[in-house]
Amino acid sequence: MEDTVNAFTDIFTLEGQATGPLHGVSFAAKDIFDVAGHVAACGNPEWGRTHPVAKHHSPVICKLLDAGARLVGKTHTDELAYSLMGVNAHYGTPVNTADPRRVPGGSSSGSAAAVAAGLVDVGLGSDTGGSVRLPASFCGVWGIRTTFGQITLDGTMPFTHSFDTVGWFARSAAMMDRVARSFDCPDGTPPSRLLLPVDVWARAGADAIAAVAPKLAQLEALMGPATPILLSQDGLDNWRETFRICQAFEVWNVHKDWVTALREPDFGPGIKERFEIAPQIDRETFETADAQRAVIQSHIRQTITPDSILVLPSSPGPAPLRTTPESALNEFRMRAFEMLCVAGLSGLPQLSMPAGFVDEGPIGLSIIGAKDQDRQLISIGMALEDRSET
Repeated sequence: MEDTVNAFTDIFTLEGQATGPLHGVSFAAKDIFDVAGHVAACGNPEWGRTHPVAKHHSPVICKLLDAGARLVGKTHTDELAYSLMGVNAHYGTPVNTADPRRVPGGSSSGSAAAVAAGLVDVGLGSDTGGSVRLPASFCGVWGIRTTFGQITLDGTMPFTHSFDTVGWFARSAAMMDRVARSFDCPDGTPPSRLLLPVDVWARAGADAIAAVAPKLAQLEALMGPATPILLSQDGLDNWRETFRICQAFEVWNVHKDWVTALREPDFGPGIKERFEIAPQIDRETFETADAQRAVIQSHIRQTITPDSILVLPSSPGPAPLRTTPESALNEFRMRAFEMLCVAGLSGLPQLSMPAGFVDEGPIGLSIIGAKDQDRQLISIGMALEDRSET
């Protein structure tokens, strides 16, 4: 295989079992998952230099190999998975083949780019604050953040304690379901109500809303008219700040020993500043935010019951251009986090599906379900996919 889009850190082949639900399927894994005989460099050369070669595969790698899939390499990630744009100062930026002018999104940038380019059938990633959902939207592919805690992250670089999840990309909902079955995701129960959070939709641009409107109409034709709701009485900016504080505090507690030992790791722009800000959050500030997180999680879970799903744009708009100034990127990130933090704070599954284009850049439509409703979300995606093909 020729890596035509700078998606891979390493190309090799590990054959899966001779039979299984993923026999004949190729996959690539984000370079935070352990693969025996390889170092998980996690997007940073110094991390790779200071960590050992893995002795065992992570359980998620084993699951896919046991299901018959073939691993063909490891893919680029933002440094220590701490960004959303997919730009890595050390290894460059994977090409977004849907619109090469634009970033691919991160932190699961290489896995999304490899799937979008047709180099692999499935891209394995992780999602804490949007690291699968945003690249899926940006690259015009399917992507899922699974229910928090449903799939083990043993043998994976930890990022936070409260938000990290396994996710994956594919070019069809049917392939998404094959992977979900291989991970033994529960069946769930069919939802019958569609909820439309008007405050979340207000974070998207008018052109983005217009682009996803036809897919929303297909969803309403399948499930009935969406009921408008106000999701956050406190304001999504407050939810975003709660997520930011909790994530940063946990990231520092996970990585402080390594960062401190190296004194000043060679982080790229953006990552460096985040690791400078994270230790400034004291425990009292974190505990206040963490208590608020619990309140927010309870509210969202009471709103999104097993018989309902939430529908929202996956992103405020298409992927930013590679030439976008940092000030404009920061404004985009803030709006994106206000949309993405809903699933992050609640620990609920979110599926992003290709929905439309804005100035040739893809944008996705997302559905969020109740706990362990991952396969039901994918089933709805398959139903929409079947309607689009007829």
